[in-house]
Amino acid sequence: QVHLVESGGGLVQAGGSLRLSCGVSGRTSEDFAMAWFRQAPGKEREFVGAVTHKGRHTEYEGSVMGRFTISRDNSKNTVYLQMNGLKPEDTAVYFCAAAFIFSLGQYRNAVAYDYWGQGTQVTVSS
Repeated sequence: QVHLVESGGGLVQAGGSLRLSCGVSGRTSEDFAMAWFRQAPGKEREFVGAVTHKGRHTEYEGSVMGRFTISRDNSKNTVYLQMNGLKPEDTAVYFCAAAFIFSLGQYRNAVAYDYWGQGTQVTVSS
């Protein structure tokens, strides 16, 4: 059974930084392409960024490009989302997701992912 557990969320002022972590258990994280999604109140879940199995390739949603960085340490079965320059509109529950296959045509689509964490709240105050 694969489990994903996010941590690192919290309350931060605009312009601040947070680093989210996603621990993978049940299989080695290298089995998966990993992604972060977020969902704000009253909105649909949206893609934030993704990283391929060995971390050689990343993709980002436009509004976070240059501010957020995804990385992974497969020796620790952990994926990270470093968030800098946070804005109030980044406020959301952040979810990590795992997919056996990284598809260039589907990586932004939540249905492409096989496993999900429970989410961690990020709140950015103005």
